[in-house]
Order: sequence, then structure tokens, then C-alpha cells
Amino acid sequence: MSKKVQIAPSILSADFGKLTAEIAEIEPYSDRIHFDVMDGNFVPNISFGAPILKWVQTKLPIDVHLMIARPWLYLEDFVKAGGDLIIIHSEACEKSGKYTLANVLKMIKKLGVKTGVSIKPKTPVSVLKNVLPLLDQVLIMTVEPGFGGQSFMPKMVKKIGQLKAMGFKGEIAIDGGINAETGKVCADAGADILIAGNYIFGAKDRAKAAKSLKM
Repeated sequence: MSKKVQIAPSILSADFGKLTAEIAEIEPYSDRIHFDVMDGNFVPNISFGAPILKWVQTKLPIDVHLMIARPWLYLEDFVKAGGDLIIIHSEACEKSGKYTLANVLKMIKKLGVKTGVSIKPKTPVSVLKNVLPLLDQVLIMTVEPGFGGQSFMPKMVKKIGQLKAMGFKGEIAIDGGINAETGKVCADAGADILIAGNYIFGAKDRAKAAKSLKM
């Protein structure tokens, strides 16, 4: 690839019957852990919440991706449980009122952790224009959030360049359908972090799969 990218395995694809062992196996080849939270409301699937995060044992930073409605109600829970970066969805915040995207990001900052925003495939990066100074990371979804194993949407890659053109200097992460081929496309376009679930945890040789994203 054109530069070294960070690898963030999504433990949504791990075996939760032996979660500690699963994380320990991929930890040497990873830069951070990605924790996907789904509520069956904002997205059509349910995963896990803050009580499970407390059981995650790792020395790596934990990025918590909140694919949930009214994320502001649960920020403190996920920070207390060990989240180092809290990623909310722009689409889950109010257009006006107390819980706008900017206000929720400020709430995260007050909790002393890093801030992130994720945008769905149909959401333009322009919605982030006024909050870029509040962001440590932007997570571009290259599939519709809610389920693992979906096909990568190549048209989403252009959002990386659009973010940079807007002046964003923070991390750009990509999530959805990532493998060695699509990961290279994203890294060449300027992505900093590749999030992969099935590609790593579903591989017979997980170390090889993770390393292939850094070639």
C-alpha cells in the first residue's frame, strides 16, 4: 500500500464464547479494537452494550462505534466501560435543539475521550462541515450499517478526498467490506484506519489476513 495504515479488527465477528482469547490472538497484528454497538432501532440488528465492553481485555485503544438512536444517553456508560474513542452517527443526532451533532460531540469531549462521527453511504460529507474542529476521526461507511459481511461500495471512496478537501486533518477510517484488495484502494485514497471484521476473524490464518491489510 502507499502508506502504513492502522488495522482495527471489529470484534462483532469474533466468537463471544471465548472473547478474551479471540482478542489476544489478533492483538499482535492490530493497532486498535473496534467495538460495534447496534440497537435494533437505528440499525436493523442488535449486538451488545457497555456491560460487554467491560469484559474486553486489551492494551490497544478501543474505538466504540455507536450505531444507536439517542447516543447521548449512553456516552458516559461506554466511556466508563473503557472506550477511548466514541463514534456517533450524524444521522442519529437532532437537526436542532439540545442534542445536535455539535452538542453531542462536545459532550463526548467533556468526558475526556476522543470524538468520532460516522456517516452512512447516502450521507454526504458536507453534513460535517461545521463540526470538523470537534472531530478526531471520521468513519466512512462503505456498506449500510447493521450487518457484517456486506459487499464494499467503491463509490464511497471518493468521500476520503472530499473530507481532505474540506480541510479535515484528523483520522479517516473506513468500515465495510474491507479485505486486501479494497483495503489497498482505501489506503491509496488516503484512509488512515481500516476496520475489518469477517475478513480477519473469519480467516483460517488471521495473522496473514491482518498483515495483508498493511502490505
